Amino acid sequence: MKKISIFASGGGSNAQKIHDYFAGNSEVCIDTVICNNPKAGILDRSKSWGCEQYVISKDKFRNTEELSELLLSRKTDLIVLAGFLWLVPVSLLKAFPNKIVNIHPALLPKYGGKGMHGSNVHQAVFDAKEKESGITIHYINEEYDKGDVVFQAACSVEGLEPEEIAKKVLELEHFHFPRVIETLL
Repeated sequence: MKKISIFASGGGSNAQKIHDYFAGNSEVCIDTVICNNPKAGILDRSKSWGCEQYVISKDKFRNTEELSELLLSRKTDLIVLAGFLWLVPVSLLKAFPNKIVNIHPALLPKYGGKGMHGSNVHQAVFDAKEKESGITIHYINEEYDKGDVVFQAACSVEGLEPEEIAKKVLELEHFHFPRVIETLL
């Protein structure tokens, strides 16, 4: 059995799509949900999944080995960042080398880095009058959005408003993220 740990900070729509994709798969399970926001929708969403939930503080996340030890003890195979907004500490990177992936709502290296998430990205794409945008699934390293690219998918966004760009990009995320995770496992 391959075990996924999902890290999320918000509503969890990508986490839900990952859960739905693997539901009924006897080879893969979402074992844990790690959240840094006690009011995040992901916590309500994942209550019925049969996984453990952990709400973490910034101090414990950054300054202790507690999370690494927990995930190692649970035999986590892959950590999936699905809308998780904190930079992953080096201790977790060392404990899970090339086992932490993120999805970004743009075609990196464009529109990445600290503060470039959600509507900020789509507004930047719109302001730059880009003809296409898309998603990037990448490994995590010590910098925001700088890890090796695993997969990219593009879509036309010419003439679209930021909200429309967001909708098209989210459709790509929901379709591709679970499938790429499956190949990584």
